[in-house]
Amino acid sequence: MAGRPPGDPRVRSELTQHLVPQERRRATRALLESALVSVAVLVGYFVLPFDSRFTTATVLLLVGGLAAVAALLVWHLRSIIRSPYPRVRAVAALATTLPVFLVLFSTTYYVMSRTQVDNFSEPLTRLDSFYFVVTVFATVGFGDITAKTEAARAITTVQMLGDVAFVGLVAQVIVGAVRAGLRRQGAKISSEEDSP
Repeated sequence: MAGRPPGDPRVRSELTQHLVPQERRRATRALLESALVSVAVLVGYFVLPFDSRFTTATVLLLVGGLAAVAALLVWHLRSIIRSPYPRVRAVAALATTLPVFLVLFSTTYYVMSRTQVDNFSEPLTRLDSFYFVVTVFATVGFGDITAKTEAARAITTVQMLGDVAFVGLVAQVIVGAVRAGLRRQGAKISSEEDSP
């Protein structure tokens, strides 16, 4: 590297070449961890017992769960900005945050259906609840399962607003974090190239 001008692309290649295998392992590990978290959340949803009734405590649990999703998202945004692979961290962030968000509402709908059968157009199993959450999230709304009571419609409305925020706002924030991370990486590489 000595004797080459700092802007020479070979300098950047030589500086980053020894880091690539280690960073790739870290990126792969981040994606695998996210996949495992997603699978654990989904498996937990289908196997954990939900024997409680839909009460004020359930609503508070939903609100607390949404706050936890927001905190998880903030943590992910910080890790995206700091990561050597911000795009990979962004995928990992979505891979963990989205399933938690969907399972949170799915659990709420399942408990609501068990508490009062007429909350929805039909009694909901866990799979039915998850299916309903996904159709609402995807804005498909087949109409085979519908919210019938005011409480069910209120929670579904909260989910729809959360979906819009998730798709619009969260996606934009994650893209902004990726850009900030890439700028940070570019500045770091430039400073390494400029140092003697």
